[in-house]
Amino acid sequence: MHREYVAWDSPTLGRKMEMLWFGHAGRPMIWFPTSVGRFYQNEDFGLIGAVADLIEGGAIQIACVDSVDEESFYAKEKHPADRIRRHDQYDRYIYSEVVPFVRSKGRTAARVTTLGASFGAYHAGNFGFRHPDVVDKVVAFSGKYDIHGFLDGYWDELCYFHCPTANVPNMNADWVARLNTMDLCIVTGATDNILSGTTNMLRILNEKGIRNRGSVWDAPYGHDWPWWKVQIRSYVP
Repeated sequence: MHREYVAWDSPTLGRKMEMLWFGHAGRPMIWFPTSVGRFYQNEDFGLIGAVADLIEGGAIQIACVDSVDEESFYAKEKHPADRIRRHDQYDRYIYSEVVPFVRSKGRTAARVTTLGASFGAYHAGNFGFRHPDVVDKVVAFSGKYDIHGFLDGYWDELCYFHCPTANVPNMNADWVARLNTMDLCIVTGATDNILSGTTNMLRILNEKGIRNRGSVWDAPYGHDWPWWKVQIRSYVP
């Protein structure tokens, strides 16, 4: 299996950003880590290994990106306005730097798939909902899509547009049509300790008439890597 370490100085974020690249052909994917996780987390916890045959067979190719969660949502020493601005910069880094890199590296002009678990599911979903021009599929395991809890009561327009549970209910027909071009896989297990994060997002999507492959797997499936390693086989590629 082809594996490559990649890094560059991001002009958007003003710091070095690292990633791991897996594969040589197939559907281009961007994988996010969990809360304050690093670019190697999905490999270390076995999620890459769970789809190694798909990578080796040329069905998928993956950019496992780093996070800046410790500089944004989890930076409790910062004012919430600064936290959300840093997250918005991260969103722009993924859009203007990572997506073009993935398309170039993967030798494709296709839209990409985003994937993540836990807080990575928020990143995967939020980025996909915001950018259907470059994302055609979202795979999100055991996520929570409401960011109010990270903002200490602060709220502004930028927060709104990075909070799927706030902005998706208000999407107009044009945005609903855009999301309906995507394959939205919003998934968890019945024993997930933040089960309502998934069920609330699925309720919103269904009420808006946005097609999705939402699913709550029966117990014992829940919020942990062993379950995600099984579930991923049903949604990738």
